[in-house]
Amino acid sequence: MRYQGSPKFSHAQTDRIGVLITNLGTPDAAETPALRTYLREFLSDPRVVEVPRLLWWLILNGVILRIRPRRSAAAYKTVWTERGSPLLFHTKDQQQALQAKLAERYGDDVVVKYAMRYGNPSIASGLQELFDAGARKLVVLPLYPQYSAATTGSTFDAISTDFNKRRWLPDFRFVSHYHDHPAYIAAVAQSIKQFWETQGKPEKLILSYHGVPLRYLHEGDPYHCECHKTSRLIAEQLGLQKHEYITTFQSRFGREEWLQPYTDATLKALPGQGVKRIQVVCPGFSSDCLETIEEIGEENREYFMEAGGKDYAYIPALNAEPGHIDVLAQIVQEQLHGWTLEHTESERAERAKALGE
Repeated sequence: MRYQGSPKFSHAQTDRIGVLITNLGTPDAAETPALRTYLREFLSDPRVVEVPRLLWWLILNGVILRIRPRRSAAAYKTVWTERGSPLLFHTKDQQQALQAKLAERYGDDVVVKYAMRYGNPSIASGLQELFDAGARKLVVLPLYPQYSAATTGSTFDAISTDFNKRRWLPDFRFVSHYHDHPAYIAAVAQSIKQFWETQGKPEKLILSYHGVPLRYLHEGDPYHCECHKTSRLIAEQLGLQKHEYITTFQSRFGREEWLQPYTDATLKALPGQGVKRIQVVCPGFSSDCLETIEEIGEENREYFMEAGGKDYAYIPALNAEPGHIDVLAQIVQEQLHGWTLEHTESERAERAKALGE
Protein backbone atom coordinates (compact mmCIF):
# COMPACT_ATOMS: atom_id res chain seq x y z
CA MET A 1 0.00 0.00 0.00
CA ARG A 2 1.29 3.47 -0.89
CA TYR A 3 0.33 6.07 1.71
CA GLN A 4 -0.90 9.49 0.67
CA GLY A 5 1.45 12.41 1.10
CA SER A 6 1.04 16.16 0.66
CA PRO A 7 2.64 17.25 -2.65
CA LYS A 8 2.46 20.93 -1.67
CA PHE A 9 4.11 20.39 1.70
CA SER A 10 7.36 22.13 2.57
CA HIS A 11 9.28 21.60 5.79
CA ALA A 12 9.96 25.34 5.80
CA GLN A 13 6.30 26.36 5.71
CA THR A 14 4.58 28.01 8.66
CA ASP A 15 2.95 25.56 11.07
CA ARG A 16 -0.73 26.23 11.68
CA ILE A 17 -3.67 24.76 13.55
CA GLY A 18 -6.48 23.50 11.36
CA VAL A 19 -10.15 23.60 12.30
CA LEU A 20 -12.60 21.52 10.27
CA ILE A 21 -16.30 22.11 10.85
CA THR A 22 -18.56 19.48 9.35
CA ASN A 23 -22.23 18.99 8.64
CA LEU A 24 -24.37 16.20 7.25
CA GLY A 25 -24.36 17.04 3.55
CA THR A 26 -26.49 18.02 0.62
CA PRO A 27 -26.94 17.09 -3.04
CA ASP A 28 -25.12 19.14 -5.66
CA ALA A 29 -28.42 20.11 -7.29
CA ALA A 30 -32.15 19.78 -6.70
CA GLU A 31 -32.39 17.25 -9.52
CA THR A 32 -33.13 13.53 -9.52
CA PRO A 33 -29.66 12.35 -10.67
CA ALA A 34 -27.94 14.47 -8.01
CA LEU A 35 -30.30 13.16 -5.34
CA ARG A 36 -29.65 9.59 -6.44
CA THR A 37 -25.89 10.11 -6.04
CA TYR A 38 -26.28 11.79 -2.67
CA LEU A 39 -28.77 9.28 -1.27
CA ARG A 40 -26.66 6.34 -2.42
CA GLU A 41 -23.71 7.62 -0.40
CA PHE A 42 -25.83 8.64 2.60
CA LEU A 43 -27.95 5.51 2.84
CA SER A 44 -25.02 3.18 2.17
CA ASP A 45 -23.39 4.25 5.44
CA PRO A 46 -23.83 1.39 7.96
CA ARG A 47 -23.94 4.00 10.72
CA VAL A 48 -27.09 5.46 9.16
CA VAL A 49 -28.90 2.21 8.37
CA GLU A 50 -27.97 -0.70 10.62
CA VAL A 51 -29.34 -3.53 8.50
CA PRO A 52 -27.42 -6.58 7.20
CA ARG A 53 -25.44 -5.29 4.24
CA LEU A 54 -26.59 -7.69 1.54
CA LEU A 55 -30.26 -7.29 2.44
CA TRP A 56 -29.91 -3.51 2.58
CA TRP A 57 -28.04 -3.39 -0.74
CA LEU A 58 -30.97 -5.14 -2.40
CA ILE A 59 -33.54 -2.82 -0.80
CA LEU A 60 -31.53 0.33 -1.47
CA ASN A 61 -30.69 -0.36 -5.11
CA GLY A 62 -33.78 -2.33 -6.00
CA VAL A 63 -36.41 -0.09 -4.41
CA ILE A 64 -35.34 3.10 -2.65
CA LEU A 65 -33.00 4.57 -5.27
CA ARG A 66 -35.64 3.97 -7.92
CA ILE A 67 -38.34 5.93 -6.08
CA ARG A 68 -36.98 8.28 -3.43
CA PRO A 69 -34.61 10.50 -5.51
CA ARG A 70 -37.44 12.00 -7.54
CA ARG A 71 -39.52 12.73 -4.44
CA SER A 72 -36.55 14.19 -2.61
CA ALA A 73 -35.62 16.36 -5.60
CA ALA A 74 -39.11 17.85 -5.58
CA ALA A 75 -38.74 18.68 -1.88
CA TYR A 76 -35.28 20.21 -2.35
CA LYS A 77 -36.59 22.45 -5.12
CA THR A 78 -38.88 24.13 -2.61
CA VAL A 79 -35.89 25.26 -0.49
CA TRP A 80 -33.19 25.74 -3.16
CA THR A 81 -31.89 29.28 -3.53
CA GLU A 82 -29.62 31.26 -5.84
CA ARG A 83 -26.80 30.25 -3.48
CA GLY A 84 -27.83 26.61 -3.71
CA SER A 85 -28.69 24.37 -0.77
CA PRO A 86 -29.42 26.25 2.48
CA LEU A 87 -27.37 23.77 4.49
CA LEU A 88 -24.38 24.33 2.24
CA PHE A 89 -24.38 28.12 2.20
CA HIS A 90 -25.17 28.43 5.90
CA THR A 91 -22.22 26.14 6.71
CA LYS A 92 -19.98 28.14 4.39
CA ASP A 93 -21.10 31.36 6.09
CA GLN A 94 -20.31 29.79 9.47
CA GLN A 95 -16.84 28.80 8.28
CA GLN A 96 -16.06 32.30 7.02
CA ALA A 97 -17.40 33.98 10.16
CA LEU A 98 -15.56 31.55 12.44
CA GLN A 99 -12.32 32.14 10.52
CA ALA A 100 -12.72 35.89 11.01
CA LYS A 101 -13.57 35.49 14.68
CA LEU A 102 -10.58 33.28 15.45
CA ALA A 103 -8.29 35.59 13.47
CA GLU A 104 -9.04 38.32 16.00
CA ARG A 105 -7.14 36.28 18.58
CA TYR A 106 -4.81 34.01 16.62
CA GLY A 107 -4.12 35.89 13.39
CA ASP A 108 -3.35 33.46 10.58
CA ASP A 109 -2.09 30.75 12.94
CA VAL A 110 -5.52 29.07 12.79
CA VAL A 111 -7.16 28.17 9.49
CA VAL A 112 -10.80 27.04 9.25
CA LYS A 113 -12.36 24.89 6.54
CA TYR A 114 -15.75 23.19 6.20
CA ALA A 115 -16.81 19.84 4.83
CA MET A 116 -19.83 17.59 4.43
CA ARG A 117 -20.06 14.01 5.61
CA TYR A 118 -21.91 13.13 2.40
CA GLY A 119 -21.62 15.02 -0.86
CA ASN A 120 -19.35 18.00 -1.47
CA PRO A 121 -17.04 19.38 -0.27
CA SER A 122 -15.97 16.05 1.16
CA ILE A 123 -14.21 15.51 4.45
CA ALA A 124 -11.17 14.18 2.58
CA SER A 125 -10.93 17.37 0.51
CA GLY A 126 -11.36 19.57 3.59
CA LEU A 127 -8.57 17.77 5.40
CA GLN A 128 -6.29 18.06 2.38
CA GLU A 129 -6.90 21.81 2.18
CA LEU A 130 -5.94 22.18 5.82
CA PHE A 131 -2.79 20.11 5.49
CA ASP A 132 -1.79 22.01 2.33
CA ALA A 133 -2.21 25.22 4.35
CA GLY A 134 0.29 23.96 6.92
CA ALA A 135 -2.02 22.52 9.58
CA ARG A 136 0.05 20.33 11.90
CA LYS A 137 -2.57 20.17 14.63
CA LEU A 138 -6.26 19.56 13.94
CA VAL A 139 -9.60 20.22 15.66
CA VAL A 140 -12.68 18.63 14.12
CA LEU A 141 -16.00 20.15 15.16
CA PRO A 142 -19.06 18.32 13.82
CA LEU A 143 -21.97 20.75 13.97
CA TYR A 144 -24.20 18.30 15.83
CA PRO A 145 -24.80 19.54 19.39
CA GLN A 146 -26.09 16.13 20.51
CA TYR A 147 -24.00 13.01 19.90
CA SER A 148 -25.42 10.18 17.83
CA ALA A 149 -23.61 7.26 16.27
CA ALA A 150 -25.44 8.04 13.02
CA THR A 151 -24.06 11.59 12.80
CA THR A 152 -21.07 12.34 15.03
CA GLY A 153 -19.92 8.72 15.04
CA SER A 154 -20.13 8.55 11.28
CA THR A 155 -18.07 11.74 10.99
CA PHE A 156 -15.34 10.17 13.09
CA ASP A 157 -15.46 7.13 10.79
CA ALA A 158 -14.82 9.37 7.78
CA ILE A 159 -11.91 11.10 9.51
CA SER A 160 -10.32 7.80 10.54
CA THR A 161 -10.81 6.32 7.05
CA ASP A 162 -8.95 9.28 5.59
CA PHE A 163 -6.21 9.03 8.21
CA ASN A 164 -5.74 5.33 7.44
CA LYS A 165 -4.45 6.35 4.00
CA ARG A 166 -2.11 9.14 5.09
CA ARG A 167 1.63 9.01 5.63
CA TRP A 168 1.61 11.71 8.30
CA LEU A 169 -1.03 12.30 10.98
CA PRO A 170 -1.61 15.51 12.93
CA ASP A 171 -2.20 16.01 16.63
CA PHE A 172 -5.95 15.56 16.69
CA ARG A 173 -8.88 16.67 18.85
CA PHE A 174 -12.50 15.77 18.10
CA VAL A 175 -15.57 17.45 19.59
CA SER A 176 -18.11 14.67 20.10
CA HIS A 177 -20.92 16.87 21.46
CA TYR A 178 -21.77 20.22 23.03
CA HIS A 179 -25.42 19.66 23.92
CA ASP A 180 -25.07 21.21 27.39
CA HIS A 181 -22.37 23.78 26.72
CA PRO A 182 -23.46 26.93 28.60
CA ALA A 183 -22.69 29.22 25.65
CA TYR A 184 -24.71 27.05 23.25
CA ILE A 185 -27.70 26.88 25.61
CA ALA A 186 -27.57 30.64 26.14
CA ALA A 187 -27.42 31.32 22.39
CA VAL A 188 -30.46 29.16 21.62
CA ALA A 189 -32.40 30.67 24.51
CA GLN A 190 -31.48 34.18 23.39
CA SER A 191 -32.67 33.49 19.84
CA ILE A 192 -36.04 32.36 21.24
CA LYS A 193 -36.32 35.43 23.46
CA GLN A 194 -35.62 37.68 20.47
CA PHE A 195 -38.34 35.89 18.51
CA TRP A 196 -40.77 36.42 21.37
CA GLU A 197 -40.04 40.14 21.38
CA THR A 198 -41.79 40.49 18.01
CA GLN A 199 -44.06 37.43 17.88
CA GLY A 200 -45.04 36.94 21.51
CA LYS A 201 -44.90 33.76 23.57
CA PRO A 202 -46.80 30.67 22.44
CA GLU A 203 -49.03 28.45 24.53
CA LYS A 204 -46.44 25.73 24.07
CA LEU A 205 -42.90 25.65 22.75
CA ILE A 206 -42.05 22.54 20.74
CA LEU A 207 -38.36 21.54 20.72
CA SER A 208 -38.05 19.19 17.76
CA TYR A 209 -34.96 17.04 17.14
CA HIS A 210 -34.12 14.68 14.30
CA GLY A 211 -35.27 11.19 15.19
CA VAL A 212 -33.32 7.94 15.37
CA PRO A 213 -34.57 4.38 15.84
CA LEU A 214 -35.63 3.60 19.40
CA ARG A 215 -33.31 0.59 19.28
CA TYR A 216 -30.28 2.91 19.33
CA LEU A 217 -31.30 4.23 22.75
CA HIS A 218 -31.55 0.72 24.16
CA GLU A 219 -28.11 -0.10 22.73
CA GLY A 220 -26.44 2.78 24.53
CA ASP A 221 -26.56 5.76 22.16
CA PRO A 222 -26.83 8.90 24.37
CA TYR A 223 -28.68 10.97 21.76
CA HIS A 224 -32.14 10.75 23.35
CA CYS A 225 -30.81 11.74 26.77
CA GLU A 226 -28.73 14.60 25.40
CA CYS A 227 -31.73 16.01 23.48
CA HIS A 228 -33.83 16.02 26.64
CA LYS A 229 -31.04 17.66 28.61
CA THR A 230 -30.71 20.37 25.97
CA SER A 231 -34.47 21.01 26.15
CA ARG A 232 -34.45 21.16 29.94
CA LEU A 233 -31.54 23.61 30.05
CA ILE A 234 -33.11 25.86 27.41
CA ALA A 235 -36.42 25.80 29.27
CA GLU A 236 -34.65 26.78 32.48
CA GLN A 237 -33.00 29.72 30.72
CA LEU A 238 -36.42 30.81 29.45
CA GLY A 239 -38.16 30.30 32.78
CA LEU A 240 -40.58 27.75 31.31
CA GLN A 241 -42.51 25.24 33.40
CA LYS A 242 -42.73 21.60 32.31
CA HIS A 243 -46.23 22.03 30.88
CA GLU A 244 -45.08 24.90 28.67
CA TYR A 245 -42.75 22.93 26.39
CA ILE A 246 -42.52 19.51 24.71
CA THR A 247 -39.52 17.62 23.30
CA THR A 248 -40.38 15.75 20.09
CA PHE A 249 -38.60 13.87 17.30
CA GLN A 250 -39.05 14.34 13.54
CA SER A 251 -37.89 12.90 10.20
CA ARG A 252 -38.67 9.19 10.55
CA PHE A 253 -37.55 6.74 7.90
CA GLY A 254 -38.74 3.16 7.42
CA ARG A 255 -41.14 1.06 9.49
CA GLU A 256 -39.07 0.61 12.65
CA GLU A 257 -40.18 2.40 15.82
CA TRP A 258 -38.24 5.61 16.37
CA LEU A 259 -37.85 7.93 19.35
CA GLN A 260 -41.16 9.36 20.52
CA PRO A 261 -43.19 11.50 20.78
CA TYR A 262 -43.19 12.11 17.04
CA THR A 263 -43.30 15.76 16.01
CA ASP A 264 -45.97 15.34 13.33
CA ALA A 265 -48.27 13.26 15.55
CA THR A 266 -47.86 15.77 18.39
CA LEU A 267 -48.79 18.72 16.18
CA LYS A 268 -51.85 16.90 14.86
CA ALA A 269 -53.03 16.19 18.41
CA LEU A 270 -52.40 19.52 20.17
CA PRO A 271 -55.36 21.51 18.78
CA GLY A 272 -57.73 18.80 20.03
CA GLN A 273 -56.19 19.31 23.48
CA GLY A 274 -56.98 23.02 23.37
CA VAL A 275 -53.49 24.20 22.36
CA LYS A 276 -53.96 26.56 19.40
CA ARG A 277 -50.79 28.73 19.47
CA ILE A 278 -47.38 27.08 19.22
CA GLN A 279 -43.84 27.78 18.13
CA VAL A 280 -41.28 25.18 17.03
CA VAL A 281 -37.50 25.40 17.46
CA CYS A 282 -34.95 22.76 16.39
CA PRO A 283 -31.97 22.86 18.79
CA GLY A 284 -30.30 19.87 17.14
CA PHE A 285 -29.84 21.68 13.82
CA SER A 286 -26.97 24.16 13.62
CA SER A 287 -28.13 25.32 10.18
CA ASP A 288 -31.49 25.60 8.48
CA CYS A 289 -31.98 22.89 5.88
CA LEU A 290 -34.64 20.78 4.21
CA GLU A 291 -35.71 19.25 7.53
CA THR A 292 -36.30 22.62 9.17
CA ILE A 293 -37.47 24.82 6.30
CA GLU A 294 -39.73 22.37 4.48
CA GLU A 295 -40.56 19.68 7.04
CA ILE A 296 -41.04 21.94 10.07
CA GLY A 297 -41.77 25.25 8.38
CA GLU A 298 -44.29 23.94 5.84
CA GLU A 299 -45.35 20.30 6.19
CA ASN A 300 -45.85 20.24 9.95
CA ARG A 301 -47.45 23.66 9.90
CA GLU A 302 -50.13 22.23 7.63
CA TYR A 303 -50.73 19.34 10.02
CA PHE A 304 -51.23 21.72 12.93
CA MET A 305 -53.47 24.19 11.12
CA GLU A 306 -55.61 21.48 9.52
CA ALA A 307 -56.15 19.99 12.98
CA GLY A 308 -57.58 23.30 14.21
CA GLY A 309 -54.51 25.29 15.20
CA LYS A 310 -54.60 29.10 14.97
CA ASP A 311 -51.01 30.32 15.17
CA TYR A 312 -47.89 28.38 14.14
CA ALA A 313 -44.34 29.70 13.83
CA TYR A 314 -40.91 28.19 13.25
CA ILE A 315 -37.98 29.83 15.06
CA PRO A 316 -34.96 29.71 12.71
CA ALA A 317 -31.74 27.87 13.48
CA LEU A 318 -28.74 29.84 14.73
CA ASN A 319 -27.06 29.64 11.31
CA ALA A 320 -24.27 32.24 11.07
CA GLU A 321 -25.70 34.65 13.64
CA PRO A 322 -22.94 36.39 15.64
CA GLY A 323 -24.03 34.71 18.87
CA HIS A 324 -23.66 31.28 17.27
CA ILE A 325 -20.23 32.10 15.89
CA ASP A 326 -19.19 33.17 19.39
CA VAL A 327 -20.29 29.74 20.65
CA LEU A 328 -18.32 27.87 18.00
CA ALA A 329 -15.26 30.04 18.61
CA GLN A 330 -15.43 29.35 22.35
CA ILE A 331 -15.67 25.59 21.76
CA VAL A 332 -12.66 25.70 19.43
CA GLN A 333 -10.65 27.84 21.84
CA GLU A 334 -11.29 25.32 24.61
CA GLN A 335 -9.88 22.60 22.35
CA LEU A 336 -6.77 24.66 21.61
CA HIS A 337 -5.77 24.80 25.27
CA GLY A 338 -2.16 23.71 25.71
CA TRP A 339 -1.30 23.73 22.01
CA THR A 340 1.59 25.89 20.85
CA LEU A 341 2.97 26.59 17.39
CA GLU A 342 6.41 27.26 16.00
CA HIS A 343 6.46 30.99 15.31
CA THR A 344 10.01 32.16 14.65
CA GLU A 345 11.54 32.39 11.20
CA SER A 346 14.85 31.16 12.58
CA GLU A 347 13.29 27.93 13.86
CA ARG A 348 11.67 27.24 10.49
CA ALA A 349 14.85 28.07 8.62
CA GLU A 350 16.84 25.76 10.88
CA ARG A 351 14.48 22.90 10.21
CA ALA A 352 14.48 23.51 6.47
CA LYS A 353 18.27 23.68 6.39
CA ALA A 354 18.55 20.35 8.18
CA LEU A 355 16.29 18.81 5.56
CA GLY A 356 18.12 20.38 2.64
CA GLU A 357 15.21 22.56 1.50
